[in-house]
Amino acid sequence: MSPAMWKWTCLVSHLLLSTTVSPLGRQQPLHPKRPFITFTGDQAEGNFNHLVVDERTGHIYLGAVNRIYKLSSDLKVLVTHQTGPDEDNPKCYPPRIVQTCNEPLTPTNNINKMLLIDYKENRLIACGSLYQGICKLLRLDDLFKLGEPFHKKEHYLSGVNESGSVFGVIVSYSNMDDKLFIATAVDGKPEYFPTISSRKLTKNSEADGMFAYVFHDEFVASMIKIPSDTFTIIPDFDIYYIYGFSSGNFVYFLTLQPEMISPPGSTTKEQVYTSKLVRLCKEDTAFNSYVEVPIGCEKNGVEYRLLQAAYLSKAGTILARSLGVGPEDDILFTVFSKGQKRKMKSLDESALCIFVLKKINDRIKDRLQSCYRGEGTLDLAWLKVKDIPCSSALLTIDDNFCGLDMNAPLGVSSMVRGLPIFTEDGDRMTSVIAYVYKNHSLAFVGTKSGKLKKRECNPKVHHLF
Repeated sequence: MSPAMWKWTCLVSHLLLSTTVSPLGRQQPLHPKRPFITFTGDQAEGNFNHLVVDERTGHIYLGAVNRIYKLSSDLKVLVTHQTGPDEDNPKCYPPRIVQTCNEPLTPTNNINKMLLIDYKENRLIACGSLYQGICKLLRLDDLFKLGEPFHKKEHYLSGVNESGSVFGVIVSYSNMDDKLFIATAVDGKPEYFPTISSRKLTKNSEADGMFAYVFHDEFVASMIKIPSDTFTIIPDFDIYYIYGFSSGNFVYFLTLQPEMISPPGSTTKEQVYTSKLVRLCKEDTAFNSYVEVPIGCEKNGVEYRLLQAAYLSKAGTILARSLGVGPEDDILFTVFSKGQKRKMKSLDESALCIFVLKKINDRIKDRLQSCYRGEGTLDLAWLKVKDIPCSSALLTIDDNFCGLDMNAPLGVSSMVRGLPIFTEDGDRMTSVIAYVYKNHSLAFVGTKSGKLKKRECNPKVHHLF
């Protein structure tokens, strides 16, 4: 259904001192004169990078430069764990902790790049920028170091020294070791780092197989690597991962990546950025199920294509009724900024948009069916050869199809457009979180200037005549 067929009635309120949300999701009133509770770390150590909340206890784990903090729900420091600085050099590969490095070593900060709670084993996975990106496994209770794998090539996850460069999704099992899907920018080093891989998350934090690829032989592995030839076409090519989650039989990552396009009427190509959703089957050890589809948003003729943030929530009864889906169906809340050319300097104009995950999956299924009929090419911008034709095969492709050792990795050419809920022209939206409260689907949005906005939207279908 076209976005033009929807009329959005939105209640927008700036949350200054009106309400707050507890770590367990309950809305609580604040006294109008009571200040917000704050926590300030050691200013000498630099910025905070990541935050996760234990949904069972309300405890907050904060990843910072050279520190991991455990805070109570009222932001009192319970435990701290030091992660740096240490002697390092980004040109040392493998790091000097494995073999001697001829590069000069200097005191180097450890920037937290990923923070995940492994509920099953009661531990925190804290990955940093030191030594080409290794991870510590810390006990949730007291941040005691349970393990720090660093002896194998697989233990180095990313050489990028930026806090937003790695995203992880844990896939949990009741009767076997869990999996950790890792997605990362590779910073021009595709020979060292896969852009997406699935790793073993062993019960024993010091086990030899911790973070090893789920499957790896001479020809196939649980990973996707960007071909080196791609960098000859786009020297600064990389895939930037904004968000990740699991749903049903799949793991998803939302990305921002550069492409070279020919503008209408022009004989030369220019670089733009495209937001894409990447999907993989949880059980696909060979990564034959890799599919990516471009996503974006448009309102009143203005295109919003630079993904800033995303969050997965449920539809809730009221929103579901309007969208024609079930209350428990997955809804993806996204924030895009205007245009698609300036990744690092996004324009202030931005839009909050929603996607029904099932509709994205339907588009992916249509693309898989057409490719396995032999129609078109793999259509993936970062493949070494862009015009690899699809191969035909007689098989049934259902909603849970996980690919074969053909027609992969695969790209969807046509963009899936989200439904715009709200636009902001002066104070760019930069973050979003959503949940269902008393059948209403609520979104909380953070802005560039530090404001928090709450939006409750009730879309109503209007037939066009």
